[in-house]
Amino acid sequence: MRVGRSVVLQAFGTRRIGVSAIVFASLALTACAASIIRNPVPQNLVEQAEPAGFGEIRTWGDVPPKGIDRAMAVKVRQTRKHRPKILARGRNATLSYLAISGGGGDGAFGAGLLAGWTTAGTRPEFDIVTGVSTGALIAPFAFLGSDYDRQLREVYTKYSTKQLVEPQILSALFGGAAVADNSELAQLIARYVDRDVMGAVAREHNRGRRLLVGTTNLDAQRPVIWNMGRIANSDNPTALELFRKVLLASAAIPGLFPPVLIKVKADGKQLEEMHVDGGTTGQVFFLPGQLNLKRLERKYGVTARNKLYVIRNSKTAPAFEPVRATTMQIASRSIATLIHSQSLGDLLRLYDQAKSNGIDYNLASVPEDFNVKSNEPFDLEYMTALFDLGRELGAGGYKWAKTPPGVAARR
Repeated sequence: MRVGRSVVLQAFGTRRIGVSAIVFASLALTACAASIIRNPVPQNLVEQAEPAGFGEIRTWGDVPPKGIDRAMAVKVRQTRKHRPKILARGRNATLSYLAISGGGGDGAFGAGLLAGWTTAGTRPEFDIVTGVSTGALIAPFAFLGSDYDRQLREVYTKYSTKQLVEPQILSALFGGAAVADNSELAQLIARYVDRDVMGAVAREHNRGRRLLVGTTNLDAQRPVIWNMGRIANSDNPTALELFRKVLLASAAIPGLFPPVLIKVKADGKQLEEMHVDGGTTGQVFFLPGQLNLKRLERKYGVTARNKLYVIRNSKTAPAFEPVRATTMQIASRSIATLIHSQSLGDLLRLYDQAKSNGIDYNLASVPEDFNVKSNEPFDLEYMTALFDLGRELGAGGYKWAKTPPGVAARR
């Protein structure tokens, strides 16, 4: 059963739709049985479950990856063959990395910043691009470069709530998986991520570059990092479907959009994993676990300088807002505060990773004086204004912060 979009806008009349959706779904589903019927992976098979016919395309995000030495050797070999100047001994070369956070409609800021960076003429070719949630939707186009700025602009300035969210609140009340259908979002991804885009990702992967997207395995409560270039390179006939599913899963805000079921095989059995928004386990990521990039670079003779650019699609300072003493408002504000605190912790974690690996850290975030208000989950006027601001800042030579919030104050 479904109700009109006006009900959604009344219930979630804020850009923090994900927070309200989580609260709403949690309250509504407490007494309801889940309606998704699936064959989940049992605990004893979690470590061996993999999408069949793809090989090594993913790793857990909370531990050092297995086979990382072999993967690094392949990457260095590809880079030396197709981009020899970068790793040529004696050259003062730089490897640039980009990590893009979640943030819903605030992803318009990151999209605009990248477009403006192109205008400034200083945007590098990123060696590694990572994305979570809305950052996962930006990541393929950021990875492929300025030729795809048009797609970024359209995604964040052309589609509003009514084109992305199909409400089904009554269904959620009676056991559904979410308050909205994700078919519109899936269609948007399919429209912009076609075989040509996937082919371009595969070509760049073979040049030694890497595109990584984060999801959350909800059964295991663990982050998963997907190597999108490996998927794109696969001759598996379902490669494009999986590529799109990973993007959809990474952007599947719990409660708002239903989880994405990914078919896997373990112990000869056909099973299904449940994946949701990568931001559930981390708002932004770069290096998985305690990966020691410096050691790997020494081992394989990489002498280039490293620069990490982090785009946080939100403001970093706390925002004062009087809270009405209602269950929904108190719970919603509390979860919003939790997400805000988590995002600051993630920025600090990336800073510590960068420093321990000799990487120059650079952070961009939505300016604190941006005061346009959002009246719905994906407010076209709001997102357009934020995209334009990001583009203006990028074109003018954005002044990246060298530390996350609070670090300078501690010293």
